[in-house]
Amino acid sequence: MSAYRILLVEDEKELASTMLMNLQLEGYEAVHVSDGLAALDKLRSQAFDLAILDIMLPRLDGLQVCETMRLEGNATPVLFLSARASGGDRIEGLKIGGDDYLTKPFHLEELLLRVKKLIARRHAGDSLSDLVEFEFGGNKVNFNTFDLVDHRGEVRVISKKEIMLLRLLLQRKDQVVRREEILEKIWGYDIFPTTRTIDNYIMAFRKYFEEDSRHPRYFHSVRGVGYRFTPGG
Repeated sequence: MSAYRILLVEDEKELASTMLMNLQLEGYEAVHVSDGLAALDKLRSQAFDLAILDIMLPRLDGLQVCETMRLEGNATPVLFLSARASGGDRIEGLKIGGDDYLTKPFHLEELLLRVKKLIARRHAGDSLSDLVEFEFGGNKVNFNTFDLVDHRGEVRVISKKEIMLLRLLLQRKDQVVRREEILEKIWGYDIFPTTRTIDNYIMAFRKYFEEDSRHPRYFHSVRGVGYRFTPGG
């Protein structure tokens, strides 16, 4: 059996070197990058059994990396590292899909025990994974295959961006999600489309999912702010 693969995302060089060496001594195949965008590139192109994410990273922080992973359907377990001991970071990390949290400075033995536990849980089939299917108002969406069956019984395949936007709205159901946040989390941090792009996606959702697209029950626009998804109608 090949070694379990771990992505280590840490910008402190000495700490990263020490962690990398100890993970390798434990028999793991550890890959190191030092910023959030590089981490996303690795996660999109390679398979890992665990991602160790520092929260304070250059270019894209660890919380944003984790949330983007989950929106894209990547269920790789995430262990957050943070120099901040505040409960807020821990709660936010777990809310967006993190699996564990370790505060710096930490004992290497504790880190290795947590790593072993997370990997064992993943391969025992006990890790929490993203929702695969979701149903509302007679509609059914499969987040793995991008298939949807609408309330009329029509089947279609939607785009990856549509799936990511649905994930984000579902994660924040019954809450208003700001346009700026949607643009950052769905379209990235280098080139933004216009806010009209989001309007077009919401209009498409209404055509797919609403019985009357002119009087939506599920996908609502909040003028000047953003959008709200109410699965209960």
